[in-house]
Amino acid sequence: MANNNSKRAHSDAGAPASEPDNYQSNSHPGSQITKLTDLDADLTALADMTLAQLRSRWLEVCDQPVPRVRQTLLRLALAYELQAALHGGLSRRTEQRLAYLAGKNSAPDTLRPGMRLVREWNGTLHTVHIDEDGLIHWQEKTWRSLSEVARAITGTRWSGPAFFGLRQRKAT
Repeated sequence: MANNNSKRAHSDAGAPASEPDNYQSNSHPGSQITKLTDLDADLTALADMTLAQLRSRWLEVCDQPVPRVRQTLLRLALAYELQAALHGGLSRRTEQRLAYLAGKNSAPDTLRPGMRLVREWNGTLHTVHIDEDGLIHWQEKTWRSLSEVARAITGTRWSGPAFFGLRQRKAT
């Protein structure tokens, strides 16, 4: 930890004491980006890097092996990783949607207007309708979430999407 403090003291030399150090990201521990201007310089430098230099830079920035892709794609992937280190990556919902589109998930976890979800529980068939406004209807009542409906049906806490088969239920 002392190394981090000495590095920080060195990098902040000449900077006003009130300037926040909010540019460093914890999502990519190997990231060398600490300022927004560094990001611009790093992105510009990518254009002139050879494949070997891009691979070396990847190892500095990411905690993953270098992907086996063409130079142009590695350059784009590295640009994304540099920006994600500074600004944050994709939202959880976007990552889930991309995984679904790539065929990694069996069912969408977003409700679409006109959907009808059917589940049998203790011998009773339960049908949930999603209207044009995205509202959830079950037993002639509007609900805020599928989880509320699942809780009303079972009497215990459930993930609504898991209960209705939109998502795999997590193992306990």
